[in-house]
Amino acid sequence: MSTSASGESPSTTTSGPIGAHMRSGPLRAGQRVQLTDRRGRPSTITLQPGGEWHTHQGVLRHDLLIGASEGILVANDAGHEYQVLRPLLNDFVLSMPRGATVVYPKDSAQIVQVADIFPGARVVEAGVGSGALSISLLRAVGENGVLHSYERRADFKDIAVGNVEAFFGESHPGWEVHLGDMQEEVLTVEEPGCVDRVVLDMLAPWECLDAVKTVLAPGGVWVSYVASVTQLSRLAEEIRSSQGFTEPEAHETMLRTWHLDGLAVRPDHRMVAHTGFLLSARRLADDQTPLQLKKREKVSTVSEEDRAAWPANDPDAVWDEASLKTRTVSGKKSRKAAAYSQKIAAQAKEVFTRE
Repeated sequence: MSTSASGESPSTTTSGPIGAHMRSGPLRAGQRVQLTDRRGRPSTITLQPGGEWHTHQGVLRHDLLIGASEGILVANDAGHEYQVLRPLLNDFVLSMPRGATVVYPKDSAQIVQVADIFPGARVVEAGVGSGALSISLLRAVGENGVLHSYERRADFKDIAVGNVEAFFGESHPGWEVHLGDMQEEVLTVEEPGCVDRVVLDMLAPWECLDAVKTVLAPGGVWVSYVASVTQLSRLAEEIRSSQGFTEPEAHETMLRTWHLDGLAVRPDHRMVAHTGFLLSARRLADDQTPLQLKKREKVSTVSEEDRAAWPANDPDAVWDEASLKTRTVSGKKSRKAAAYSQKIAAQAKEVFTRE
């Protein structure tokens, strides 16, 4: 049996599918619960014996919840009621400690679907960030699958390991996190043509093209998550030029919720619009070249001057957080998030050891 991302052997205190003990049955100490007030505002806490949750509206004692069923209403010492439920995966991801921005649930769901992640698959992922996408991938591959994740920053690795173990309540036997550049490290870990799926969430995924081409099996799927049109264009052109993949496909997903109140049924004023683009392609056999798809005659052609001005065609362009206007996470913030994620992971792993 393989070791976990934290270097420990997988938990032997639970039985059944990985993490199932965290999703059903009575509420237990160490588990996360979501408390929703009458205004619909959710708050997430980790249950602890003798613990208290303090707000400006009073104090709620954790012992009122430990051993109870989820789905109940409970009142604090000031009489304010809360609806008690375990957080769903969507809720957990949006409330967990984070360093890097998480892949939103709407995008994680699309990645699992577009990449066709199946039970028992061997999947490579880079970069890990806060572990949001890792949780969805691990759920999809199951106990018999393998997910090898690659991350450049040690502090992000610590955050991800804590969040994943907090969600499952134990170490996942098929997960390993490797520190370093994916395009270098993956060639020392994976045999050529042995990986079923590759999922990349990074600034310059085309830098990994040769590595992906080496480890991905014929017919395997490569999905990249990128934030900007310039990244999308550069990656698509690099994939086409490599002659090793099918014609790349790209899309984005926008999520709009609706207001439901009697006859007042309308779209909400706010929505989760653009978060990123997904670009996918499939690996061809080594001795094959892509099928040249017949396209409609173009109405206009791109001039060489316009082509040279497009940043995706500039070999000297720098693809980093500053040039792409992305948020740089400070070491202090990530270390704080890592400490908190490790704390809730330790509490979650004690769910059954206390009994």
